[in-house]
Amino acid sequence: MTTAEIARAHLVPEATIAQRIVRAKRTLSASGLAYETPSGAALSDRLASVLEVIYLVFNEGFLAARGQEWLRPQLCDEALRIGRVLVGVAPQQPEVHGLNALMDLNASRIFARTDANGDPILLMDQDRTLWDQLQIRRGLRSLERAGELGGAGGVYALQAAIVACHATAGSAANTDWPRIAQLYAELARLVPSPVIELNRAVAVGMAEGPQAGLDIVDEIAGEPALRTYHHLPAVRGDLLQKLGHLAEARRTFEAAADLAANERERALMQRRAAACDEHS
Repeated sequence: MTTAEIARAHLVPEATIAQRIVRAKRTLSASGLAYETPSGAALSDRLASVLEVIYLVFNEGFLAARGQEWLRPQLCDEALRIGRVLVGVAPQQPEVHGLNALMDLNASRIFARTDANGDPILLMDQDRTLWDQLQIRRGLRSLERAGELGGAGGVYALQAAIVACHATAGSAANTDWPRIAQLYAELARLVPSPVIELNRAVAVGMAEGPQAGLDIVDEIAGEPALRTYHHLPAVRGDLLQKLGHLAEARRTFEAAADLAANERERALMQRRAAACDEHS
């Protein structure tokens, strides 16, 4: 997995996700959205929690936080199904379309993300002929609709625009990394978070060189929210490896492996650490 794919999977650390799931489920249970469609401010307030629950379910399927499997496609499918139902409930809400765009564009790559054994395949190494072009087109239409409704700057629409840069690139080398870095900067202004900054560091590293990305990573390394977040050392290890600092990269990948709760991710980090020894 490239640093972009590692870091993009979750915008918040696992502990925060768990807290939000509990809070969102509580709000969803009290919302009545399953029985009637609220309107006006009530719809907007309740919709935010509903969208959050759907996205968290999708993310857990797209990159499982724990367990033996890296992907849980059935969770992605269920989130996509509910997202499409929600379009019928709230067709004029731009973030509903933004979320559907984000999920479709991400899900379009599912069959290329693992090998026959279920092990992760790096984004740069994925067979792009396996990406679902119909799903990409559907995601792009949803993103366009979000923009038509005035929601191009929404949290989900911005994330969808980032993934669209990958989905529409003819090859990994032709990805518009400066645009991705800009979109992450916009997202960070909207939702300040050290995890979003970590994502931005990845994009900056690709656009301007690994040292530029590493400088950002080092600035946020002391953030409490990232203390047990294994994507931080994973990203840092990748940047160090690109800079040729192989011994430090190996140690950093080993630290990422120690923090990873998902067995596939842990094994991936261990393989990346071993690869640093092979090339030293």
